[in-house]
Parts: sequence; structure tokens; C-alpha cells
Amino acid sequence: MSTRFEELGWRSTPMGEISLRRRYDREVQSEVYEVKLGEEFLMSSLFPVAEIELARLGLARTPGTGLDVIVGGLGLGYTAQAALEDRRVETLTVVEYSDAVIEWHRKDLIPDTAGLAADPRVQLAQTDFFAAGMSEAGFHPDEPGRRYDAILLDIDHTPRHVLHEPHTAFYTVDGLRALSAHLKPGGCFAMWSDDPAEDEFMNALGEVFTDVENEEIWFDNPYTGGESSNSVYLATKA
Repeated sequence: MSTRFEELGWRSTPMGEISLRRRYDREVQSEVYEVKLGEEFLMSSLFPVAEIELARLGLARTPGTGLDVIVGGLGLGYTAQAALEDRRVETLTVVEYSDAVIEWHRKDLIPDTAGLAADPRVQLAQTDFFAAGMSEAGFHPDEPGRRYDAILLDIDHTPRHVLHEPHTAFYTVDGLRALSAHLKPGGCFAMWSDDPAEDEFMNALGEVFTDVENEEIWFDNPYTGGESSNSVYLATKA
């Protein structure tokens, strides 16, 4: 794997320094875009399959038209872009903690998702997804009582491996119940994870939602010569 890279942007945050970098990878013979938080890799343009499936699977079980959707975590933009491919999506609010990440997209620094920020259906909201999701005010405090058809989340690595300790409260029955108050009946909560299903989190989901499942998403890994996987949690509000 090539270690030569160009840093396209960075910003200091309470969770650490977040950065966007571009490098040419000889293994795959293409440019690769990566987001890092400190020394942790958050995402790579090499492996967007599960981020895309998060949107597709979540919206596949979301009924209705004129959908009002929340995406938690902007990252490289693959989940938001995949959600916009569903023609039923009328409004997409992407909740992102870092103003730097929002700026990268407004500058179209990531070729695969260029134009995302300019889509008239999209609102990029700089706020803490977890604080908003567990609050009564919700994601649009100026619109009390607004409920969403789907909430698609891709921020932490897993329910146990979080980027910031305060996030842990979200992955409890109380945290999930607070989030569910912002969903319409029949609405879907879907979440990406780096690991397969965790029993404790599945049980917590089952106490709050119905029709709970976890789907493992497999994709080719050029570095191992085999396959790797992430997973997507899916749950419906009764």
C-alpha cells in the first residue's frame, strides 16, 4: 500500500483532528480518498459498499412517498448520495458534527459525490447527531414535532467502539427510545457498523422497535485478496 498522500483539508475538533487526504494506491491503480480522525481511519473511497447499502436497505423498508429523511454523518457522502437515488426522497437533512466535512463537500473535493451539497433536496446541518437525536427538540428545533420517515446513521465504528465517549448513551434502550420519538409510525432506523451484529444492541433495538434485523454486507478487499464485511442494523417503529 502506498503511503504517499496529499492532505486536502483538516480541522481540530474536541474528538481529535479530522482530515481528508488523497493518495494514489498502486494496488488498485487509482486515487483513493480517506477520512481520518486522529490516527483512526473513518472511511475510504475504496470501501463504500456498506455505506451505500445502508441507504438502500433502510429506504427499501420505508413506506410512502415524499420522504423526509435524516442521515447521521456526512463523511465522504456515499450514504446521502445513495439516499437521493430513491425518487421518493423529497427532503434529506445530513447531520454532521464537523464544519470541515461540510466545507469539503461544498468545495466538491470528493469526486464520487461532487454536487451533493448543491442538490436542492439536501440540507447540511452542522450539529451533534446524538445530542439532537436524544433531545425533545430533535434535528430541526425551529420545527417542533417534526417527524421523519427514515433515520440512517453512520458515525461510530460499532455500538461498543465509539468515536467519542458521550455517544455511548445513545446505544441504550433510553437513547434509542428518545430517537424513535423523531420517527413517524412505520418509519425505519438503519445503522452502519464495522462489525457483525452485537447481541446487546440487538436486544436494545428489540425493546424499542419492531422487525429488527442485522444484514452483513460483503465486498471485495484488494489488500487481502478476499472479502471483508460490514453490517447494517435495521429496525421499524411500530
